[in-house]
Amino acid sequence: MADKDPKEKKQEAPAQADKVEEKKKKTTPLDDFGDHMERFAVKTAESIRKVIDKALTSRNTVLTIRVNDDANKMLNVLVEAGLFRSRSESAAFLIQEGIKNQKDLFSKVQNKFEKIEKLRAELQTLVTDEIQIKPTKEK
Repeated sequence: MADKDPKEKKQEAPAQADKVEEKKKKTTPLDDFGDHMERFAVKTAESIRKVIDKALTSRNTVLTIRVNDDANKMLNVLVEAGLFRSRSESAAFLIQEGIKNQKDLFSKVQNKFEKIEKLRAELQTLVTDEIQIKPTKEK
């Protein structure tokens, strides 16, 4: 098999470029839409990854938790989808999002807890003062 003449190779290059150009011109609106959606999905995944990384950087407390089979499957799905590196990361993210979405509830709970703590402190003071005032009776 003989090598092609360099002149022939030069002529083939523009011909191949023309074929590529023709394919680009023959794209349908559906092809364009598909390309656009693919780029959008990639950008969205990158944005989600950045948000997740940011949310997970401040984790410094280790918890051991038990979850049911359904929750475990969903945590695995998030890992397999490439959104998280581990079930631990996906669980931490979901907990954080749950707290964020229930902000009003947690605010009410915190408020009530502070009132309970105040009453507890008052009760301890009352009992301590009562015990110190009354002399103990000896038999």
